[in-house]
Amino acid sequence: MPHILVVDDDREIRDLLAKFLERQRLRITTARDGKEARRAFINGHFQLVVLDLMLPGEDGLELARWLRGESKVPIIMLTAMAEETDRIIGLELGADDYVTKPFNPRELLARIRAVLRRTGEGEEKGPEGSAKTYRFSGWLLETARRRLLDPAGVEVAITGGEYELLVALLDRPNRVLTRDMLLDLLRGRQAGPFDRAIDVAVSRLRRKLEDDGRNSQLIKTVRGGGYVLSTPVERA
Repeated sequence: MPHILVVDDDREIRDLLAKFLERQRLRITTARDGKEARRAFINGHFQLVVLDLMLPGEDGLELARWLRGESKVPIIMLTAMAEETDRIIGLELGADDYVTKPFNPRELLARIRAVLRRTGEGEEKGPEGSAKTYRFSGWLLETARRRLLDPAGVEVAITGGEYELLVALLDRPNRVLTRDMLLDLLRGRQAGPFDRAIDVAVSRLRRKLEDDGRNSQLIKTVRGGGYVLSTPVERA
């Protein structure tokens, strides 16, 4: 039973989500602020964190930064409709998805299940996703362990969203993928047309694969088109 940490200062929302998600066979722990969330996270083992960005005291972005420094746990942000800047910052910090308030609990449940599928072991299916390893430009991605190794053999930490983006590109090397195609591949059309999320994810992945994201060699931008992984890929 996946263990979810829900962090929100609104007691009504916390209680509603806890009751609803527990009926969906999820184990739920709640926290009302950053202090409670840190204590719960240190003392527990969680598969995912649902995090409201508008928290009293330490805000959600600071807590997201701390969480990402502590682990690779997937993060789904809860944001107000007008907080596009905060959503972008949250995605840059390594959050995996977001839901805007007000929201239907069933939408959040769908996002939780999608993220858990993406970050769970053994989810690669079909001919394109059956490869156990990808080799490209000296890099190695092991899908069984979701481990990325640089050309020197040093492991590079990546989030669940970054992993899925990289696999999507590695499965289709030297092929232009539009933002719409990437949205469908990574999150499904129900995620909505938030093109900037794809740009942020690509930028973040570039910084990890290259010394200077502004001088992109592996992941190239196609003007008016999208992105392309411009390197041969070996699958084994």
